[in-house]
Amino acid sequence: MAQTQLLKGVLEGCVLAILARQESYGYELMQALHDYGFTSVVGGTLYPLLAKLEKQGDLVGRLIPSADGPARRYFHLTPQGQGTLREFEQQWAQLGSQVAAVLAPQEGQDDGAND
Repeated sequence: MAQTQLLKGVLEGCVLAILARQESYGYELMQALHDYGFTSVVGGTLYPLLAKLEKQGDLVGRLIPSADGPARRYFHLTPQGQGTLREFEQQWAQLGSQVAAVLAPQEGQDDGAND
């Protein structure tokens, strides 16, 4: 399975988590995702997601003039977005423990290490 298929389900939560730490604009946010290892994330994925999260009320964007060129749209979490992030964190913790349990070698089973 390609990483991009798995990423679709968690990118929203990762974006919310980064924006919970500090306000950011699209390109800066994409660079942060790349720094975390999500190098397959491109603008064509990120910008529609930001628009969706803003439309849902999880983010608010505001234009701030930039000395380096055109104004940048900075995003920050709304109280609703903070709640959405908490829900994501809970669901991720539960899913992570379920997947870990499935992947863990079972007692009495050969884990393949001696093959």
